[in-house]
Amino acid sequence: MRRSVDEHLEVVLGRVAALPAFDQPLMDAVGLVLCEDIVSGVSLPGFDNSAMDGYAVQAGDLAGASDENPISLPVVGEFRAGRSEPIVVTPGTCVRIMTGAPMPRGADSVVPVEWTDGGTVTVRITQQPPLGGSVRRAGEDVTAGAQVLDRDTVLGPRQIAVLAAVGRARVKARPRPRVVVISTGAELREPGSRLGEGQIYDSNSYTLAACARDAGAVVYRVGIVDDDPKRIMDTLSDQLVRADLVITTGGVSMGAYDIVKEELSKLGTVDFPQVAMQPGKPQGFGVIGEDEVPIFTLPGNPVSAYISFEVFVRPALRKMMGQMPYRRALVPGVTLDGFSSPAGKRQFVRAAATSGDQGWMASTVGGHGSHLLGGLSRANALIVVPEDVTSVLAGDQVELMLLDEETG
Repeated sequence: MRRSVDEHLEVVLGRVAALPAFDQPLMDAVGLVLCEDIVSGVSLPGFDNSAMDGYAVQAGDLAGASDENPISLPVVGEFRAGRSEPIVVTPGTCVRIMTGAPMPRGADSVVPVEWTDGGTVTVRITQQPPLGGSVRRAGEDVTAGAQVLDRDTVLGPRQIAVLAAVGRARVKARPRPRVVVISTGAELREPGSRLGEGQIYDSNSYTLAACARDAGAVVYRVGIVDDDPKRIMDTLSDQLVRADLVITTGGVSMGAYDIVKEELSKLGTVDFPQVAMQPGKPQGFGVIGEDEVPIFTLPGNPVSAYISFEVFVRPALRKMMGQMPYRRALVPGVTLDGFSSPAGKRQFVRAAATSGDQGWMASTVGGHGSHLLGGLSRANALIVVPEDVTSVLAGDQVELMLLDEETG
């Protein structure tokens, strides 16, 4: 079975559904998609209050106040945030007031402390405040009954701020997908252990777990499973209870010991197409278990696994969380290097991209081999070469998939 990149992504997104929303504590909802309109039950501010440390006054008492002609007023009390006293500002008096404290009855303005000598019994004031100066009026930000957030908003720090300010302790939001990551291969060993002849450290499960966490998922890195068919299937069965999505890596190509492909093919619910892309041609996708949990079986070569995640798995996770758009954006740029590309395949070339007055400029890093992690570690973008392009020259216009949010 052969598919284009777009065809395979269409199959993936057609099978993956958004996770059902539920009420979540406010801090657990950071980064999630809101699934309700939020209407405020209170006004912000909830009462007239001072925007400055200073003195609550009747502005008319200070007509003509200046450095040359200061006006002194008796201080009849003090208002602090969280406390109010039954004090009234009558003509010719004032109240010492702190930022956020409610305005006392009778006062219409606040004199900043910088315009005074800071007196506590009598205060000397050298400027007349404008009427209403340095006063935050009740409801000037939000009025009770107003909608402050729309459904489908991604909840970041600023949105959490307004939710807390209007008194919401919980919100209805789509949860983070629970992702199980498994590496397969008898040659794999955990980082930190001693390597034997022909053995390598498992980088893929760490790479994919980090990718899934970066995409917003809750990640369970199961680690290494050797090439024993029963152990692979038993591990998958055991993990389904805590998985909204499963990622395996390795064992999906055309070799004699590609056990993942061999065993999952028997289920009839997982397909193993050859996708017209480089790197990442051997792909597997489908569902397993009674709950039809989506499973991605990615190639074992580390760069292939990483790029497969970016092209197929990240969009699936974003759909599960209700985030739009599903795919990373492509931006126009200019390549500083020339290279060839295979006919009929969409190539993803590792690149270091920078943005300046001339727009995005990209230099290739490392080679094109799907095992070359050194170059991948220095890349912050992928040059996406269409299937019908076989040669790219230095100075050509290209499309760039930016891999880091801070890059964009």
